[in-house]
Amino acid sequence: MKKSSGEKRAAEAVRAWHLEAGQAYPLGATFDGNGTNFALYASTADKVELCFHAPDGHEIRRFELSRRLHHVWHGYVRGCSAGTLYGYRVHGSHQPEEGQRFNPSKLLIDPYAKAIVGSVDWSPAHYDYELDAVDEDLAQNNDDSAPGMPKSQVVDESFDWGDDQPPQVPWRDTIFYEVHVKGLSQSHPEVPEAQRGTYAGLASPPVLNHLKKLGVTSIELLPVHAFIDDQRLVESGLRNYWGYNTIGFFAPEMRYSAAGSINEFKQMVKDVHAAGLEVILDVVYNHTAEGNHLGPTLCFKGIDNATYYRLSPEDPRYYVDYTGTGNTLNSHHPVVLRLIMDSLRYWVTQMHVDGFRFDLATTLGRSASAFDHHSSFFAALAQDPVLSRVKLIAEPWDLGDNGYQVGGFPPGWVEWNGLYRDAVRDFWRGQEHTVAELSRRMCGSSDLYEHRGRCPTDSVNLITVHDGFTLRDLVSYNDKHNEANGEDNRDGESHNRSWNCGAEGETDDEAIRALRLQQQRNLLTTLFLSQGTPLLLGGDEVGRSQGGNNNGYCQDSEISWFDWNLTPDQQGLLAYVQRLIEFRKAQPGLRRTDFLDGHIDEDGHRDVTWFDAEGREMTTEAWEEPEARTVASMFCGRHTGEYDEHGRRANAETLLMLINGHHEDVPFTLPPHYEQKDWTARFDTSHDHGQPDQQAWRAGEAYPLAARSMVVFTQEPG
Repeated sequence: MKKSSGEKRAAEAVRAWHLEAGQAYPLGATFDGNGTNFALYASTADKVELCFHAPDGHEIRRFELSRRLHHVWHGYVRGCSAGTLYGYRVHGSHQPEEGQRFNPSKLLIDPYAKAIVGSVDWSPAHYDYELDAVDEDLAQNNDDSAPGMPKSQVVDESFDWGDDQPPQVPWRDTIFYEVHVKGLSQSHPEVPEAQRGTYAGLASPPVLNHLKKLGVTSIELLPVHAFIDDQRLVESGLRNYWGYNTIGFFAPEMRYSAAGSINEFKQMVKDVHAAGLEVILDVVYNHTAEGNHLGPTLCFKGIDNATYYRLSPEDPRYYVDYTGTGNTLNSHHPVVLRLIMDSLRYWVTQMHVDGFRFDLATTLGRSASAFDHHSSFFAALAQDPVLSRVKLIAEPWDLGDNGYQVGGFPPGWVEWNGLYRDAVRDFWRGQEHTVAELSRRMCGSSDLYEHRGRCPTDSVNLITVHDGFTLRDLVSYNDKHNEANGEDNRDGESHNRSWNCGAEGETDDEAIRALRLQQQRNLLTTLFLSQGTPLLLGGDEVGRSQGGNNNGYCQDSEISWFDWNLTPDQQGLLAYVQRLIEFRKAQPGLRRTDFLDGHIDEDGHRDVTWFDAEGREMTTEAWEEPEARTVASMFCGRHTGEYDEHGRRANAETLLMLINGHHEDVPFTLPPHYEQKDWTARFDTSHDHGQPDQQAWRAGEAYPLAARSMVVFTQEPG
């Protein structure tokens, strides 16, 4: 077949490229308009080859990088332009028993690649050992992996950011909205079809209008770093939908780009900022997609295995695994720590994101083995002039010893508070001994965060997240139903602290359906009226269901996508959540930055008071009553933690919340406050759409508090 004139010109241009010495820094591929500098850290390699590929995948040119400085192999290729595809072949010792896994037959992704094009077309060539060998990974495989490998791509980083400004939402005002890029817009009828499921779709007017009207402030995206679909999933017709399988820490995942360009991600951030919203990335620096000693060789494993991964001190053939994925990134090594810091700074300075949620963040805080809040990782972030100013959110656990570290992170961090989740779920499903725990969590979890100068906003309060049941499923299923995942329902959490309200799954029983809606309102009201930073799982505002699947990590399907055809009940729930968020924003007493401590001012007003159903202050005996299900909290409007421009304490409305987790109605005597002023009923979760029948109530009157309900009152400032 004859080559076209364009192909001939391209081939001539490639032949004209020539290699110059270049620079060892910055790492990665840096295009300057005339050519591209390449730099790769490989401390124990014997030789590094830089390979260029055509769009159809075949190799078109290869250079040996003969220059090396501080273990960085480098060279400048004059004429190499943006859009060029490339990879590395790294030579060295193949001795798995010593932690060395070099194999030049494997084309490798650049750890600093700013774009990664294509997907893995799985074959035995992706493994550096013979798959059927009796000694597992010790028999070297020399098949060329290049035909089935994604390629790194040289990029032109120029982009017109215009007047883009980060919203810089204060912590006290922050409301997170956790969502998947594709799932949010894939089925949205008002999003142009070509943009559905993409960065452009997320930033489209219909989607942004929904988020703005909802009232959230910060969109927390499930992983968008370039990731790999596991071979097992691909062979089963599934995908790694969530994306916790990273292979490139600088490259946005291109399956979410309608235009096939990293600039689409930048435009998304710019548009989201223009709407007044922040962009937070869920990032996975604790492990990579290369798995354990039997995993594929795609990048780090073939470049500098002993540097990038934590290897077993007793037998470096094997990997330390704090993550449950087969490997653990060696974040306490200076080179790997630099990679993580370079990546984070890149996403802030070049991509303009506003913060990060760190998956299994306890792993990153481990030194040799134990978690250390003075670790090099935390120290590097704290002193960094760029990263210390963005939002840093920890998932505060991993699978290692003492892995659960909620409350253990240093100042400057906030944490997903799993104890809050468990307390709220247990109370509303009717467990015993839950009232005291619920009160601690609703008041900001001072037992976890008050030490070392931390504050209530450090607690990210959540009830549901991507991992587990959606809110609707939490009140509709007692058991997981993950059959679609192809693992015989063995995967996913079995202890969900859920309650199906009397029937498993979908039902035509109107009483059960009404109770489920009421329970959703209870859980959401608790979330938005608690001290701390609320996180709403995307879709919970419209009662999204996954049919009982609590582990949709592999479900790139209708199971995971939003269904925007809302029923009247779903529309009512959406309106309720909008009203809740608006109410929270108007109440400074719900957004404190210091802890409630029972302080009584000169006029005898306490910042927070808890009452029993008789309107009396709770006693020790009442708190310890196992079957206690009913309680009220009052946040005094004189103690909001806010001050006016003259430094005087700012008064606001006093909030009274009646909470009944009992299966029977309870008459609740409203307590006095501010010289017997009336209480105004604002929310009652037992009513359709949460609207109370009567608004004005006097202290001393008995409010008919319905079974399994929550009522919110306000009182004018005194």
